Amino acid sequence: MFNTLFSPIEINRTEIKNRIVYPSLNLLYSADHKLTDRHKAFFIERARGGAGIVTVGPVGVGELGSGRAVLAITSDEDIRSFRELVKSIQGRGARAWIQFYHAGAYLHPHQVGGQQPIAPSPIYNTYSKVTPREMTIEDINNVQKAYLRCAERAKEAGFDGVEIIASAGYLISQFLSPLRNKRTDEYGGSVDNRVRFVKEIIEQMRQNLGSNYPITIRMSGNDFVTGSNTGIDTPAFAEVYDRAGIDAINVTGGWHESRVPQITMDLPRGGFTYLAQSIKEIVNIPVIASNRISDPQTAEKILRDGCADMVSLGRVLLADPYWPLKAVYGKSEQICPCVACSQGCMDELFSSRPVMCMVNPRTGFEGTRKITVTSNPKRVMVIGAGPGGLEAAWRAARAGHLVELFEKADRIGGQLWIAGTPPHKQELWQLIRYYQAMLNLYQVQVFLNTTVDIETVRQRNPEYVIAAEGAEILLPAIEGIDGQEVISAWHLLKNNIPLGRRVAVIGGGAVGLETAHFVASKGTIAPETLHFLFTHEAESPERLRQLLFKGNKEVTVFEKMPRAGKGIGKSSRWGLMNSLKNYGVNIITQAKVCSIKDGTLTFEVDGEHRSATFDIIINATGSRPIRKVADALEETGIPFSVIGDSFSIGHITQAIHQAYLVVKDDL
Repeated sequence: MFNTLFSPIEINRTEIKNRIVYPSLNLLYSADHKLTDRHKAFFIERARGGAGIVTVGPVGVGELGSGRAVLAITSDEDIRSFRELVKSIQGRGARAWIQFYHAGAYLHPHQVGGQQPIAPSPIYNTYSKVTPREMTIEDINNVQKAYLRCAERAKEAGFDGVEIIASAGYLISQFLSPLRNKRTDEYGGSVDNRVRFVKEIIEQMRQNLGSNYPITIRMSGNDFVTGSNTGIDTPAFAEVYDRAGIDAINVTGGWHESRVPQITMDLPRGGFTYLAQSIKEIVNIPVIASNRISDPQTAEKILRDGCADMVSLGRVLLADPYWPLKAVYGKSEQICPCVACSQGCMDELFSSRPVMCMVNPRTGFEGTRKITVTSNPKRVMVIGAGPGGLEAAWRAARAGHLVELFEKADRIGGQLWIAGTPPHKQELWQLIRYYQAMLNLYQVQVFLNTTVDIETVRQRNPEYVIAAEGAEILLPAIEGIDGQEVISAWHLLKNNIPLGRRVAVIGGGAVGLETAHFVASKGTIAPETLHFLFTHEAESPERLRQLLFKGNKEVTVFEKMPRAGKGIGKSSRWGLMNSLKNYGVNIITQAKVCSIKDGTLTFEVDGEHRSATFDIIINATGSRPIRKVADALEETGIPFSVIGDSFSIGHITQAIHQAYLVVKDDL
């Protein structure tokens, strides 16, 4: 079915068994530059899952290249440690790659004992919030030598290939960019001069590593930063890489400071494939497409259409390291989907915490979180088919328990249906389809349209109960909040009821802002219409942009805190706020809603009382746990656990991980 995806390919005479690359992602599993058991278990799992290449890294280069949380290969001891990992990766059938990285101006001084970061030019960096020191020629030579020493050690450790990262806004990107490189010597100015730094690194590696040793590079097809390199500029860099001795090019897009989403749900599946295709057209070496290649069908199409030669699956293999094996054996429906939430990966990184995954409780815990098949099966009753209940049900059934799952609604999924309704959030529905497949696979008995009370529990007589009853809307102490003109955000997102033009949303947290996004998008043109109008030049580009964001609703959000968006991850919040701005949503912060009467909402800002009239008012102020059965379970004597929103209001991550741990530790 996916013949191209699972066909072999060569990178400089090194055969790769398929076209799947697990790329380098910072994990923060170390505090001293050293490989840990956690690293090893993580990378081995990706190799065991069937990836053709597993890339270890990033690995820091030079004294000012990275902080202590990033791996390094600077000693004989490091070589021995990496050699052990390489053998483990290769022993599972994958090729072992390593990526070298120098942060340049992206480095925070606190990561290197307060030292000033280095960069091509002393330009204030908006990402790290520091002004770096301009590199001298001696600095440049020293960093190039550091790259070479790392590559030589990697080859000695047995790695099948090395990769240089020349993307994401790091040091090499800074040299390449006219925005960050203002030098007037041979390393600045023209394209030839700006590419000289990395070109010399490649040439030195090729000379010292030999003609047959694979050297690859990861580049930005477009920096997506105003004043930096665009898709018009970057093919020239790729040509230089090809001539200098690079054997394959992995093409991504953007910098960390880019205002273009790169991995979140806003980016369509395979949305940056066009960047890889533009590079493939001008080089004679394999090109790897990256970013949001979530499913085997998308991956196969990219390859068959000739847009790229390989695909890079990063966060996809965090969600399910066995994606390749499941795809090749015709079990794609059993792939746990990456829903592009960024909660466990990028949001954790931006908070200086180790990488995990919202949908895969084992990511980052491969060596410690293991559920074995029980020798003492129990009758397990799971109450609630939201994400927590679904995870608990199939995990318990897989462990050999006899599981019954009860859900009061007419379908499984719980609040996933609501969460997936706002624009660009539909990926969450893929999780429901996955859970349905797992329930079927492990023969979980599901009872829909069934409200459970304590008598139901007694009648079923389970040996263990997992209560995942969910949450209910919280009604704040606002006069008139129960009026006819007020509806809950959940009710709107679930039923998509007709609305008047003037809409108020009370609550500027995640639910409130996403509800505002949903409402504001009503009446805008569909993507197919946009494509038609653009193709036939029926409207000007300015008019098309207006139609793209001009709906038929006037939306105002009232948030009592000084800042809207509390509870939204750092990697997603800015994109949502930008969309709300484009749609013209009015957000009033530090606003206390006092009363609602006949569509008139009275509120207080800075001690001043104001009022506004709306056709409909949406309550998105929060929710509270439902524990109707959970609170009564104590008296039954039946062992039980409470998970998800029933335990405490939280993210989907909490529900799924709690479910896994209950099955692992309590059953």
